[in-house]
Amino acid sequence: MASGRKGGASRLQPTEVGEQKKKRIKSDTDSAASMRNQLDQAASLKGEQVAARVKSDDEKDEWFVVKVIHFDKETKEYEVLDDEPGDDEESTQKYERKYKLPMSYIIPFPKKGGPSSAPDFGQGQQVLAVYPGTTALYRATVASHRKRKSDDYILEFDDDEEDGSLPQRAVPFYRVVALPEGHRQ
Repeated sequence: MASGRKGGASRLQPTEVGEQKKKRIKSDTDSAASMRNQLDQAASLKGEQVAARVKSDDEKDEWFVVKVIHFDKETKEYEVLDDEPGDDEESTQKYERKYKLPMSYIIPFPKKGGPSSAPDFGQGQQVLAVYPGTTALYRATVASHRKRKSDDYILEFDDDEEDGSLPQRAVPFYRVVALPEGHRQ
């Protein structure tokens, strides 16, 4: 009788293992499809302007508007072009700089012609936005909620103090992205 119980227990076990195996296989195929989808989206950014973490030291993150030249699906790296690298006043010659950056260093901007697909950041929310008149992105706080999706955001940029207060600056919705996790500036 004891051997009958033992046999019964072993009959249940393969079913449980089989179910776990099916779940694991399903999640593996789901994650593979998800990764393929991510890679396709990444490749579709060719020719687009994106926010990119171009160089970083231990103290701060620097984000700029760059243009995607190529995405390598093998290495999962973007090749990007910064066509306004720096404020070197001595040189009047325009020069370009190319970078290879991992996927985690790139944030696509919302589409200019599709305000309804752009994320909606509420008042008081921290964002990363292009400072007016530049190609650099800085951390900012949304000062007031937009009435329409196509309206500009009214932002207060960190460290943008004038006469003891932070001025409110209008920034188009397609130049504002979510603040990356762990962002230091």
